[in-house]
Amino acid sequence: MAKQVKNKRKEYTKEDVKLLKAHSKARTPVTKLSKLMKRSEGSLRQKTLSLALRAAAPSA
Repeated sequence: MAKQVKNKRKEYTKEDVKLLKAHSKARTPVTKLSKLMKRSEGSLRQKTLSLALRAAAPSA
């Protein structure tokens, strides 16, 4: 029998989007931002794409 995986998806709040926009403008590296927001790099990149923001700086 297969294990059921709980959905760990965390919705983006208005504050999260505001923070993401500010860091995108400041060109904060994705790795640093992912630790700050406690989200995966992929999640942040997908959200910036959906918001039509400039892509975050690549991790160094």
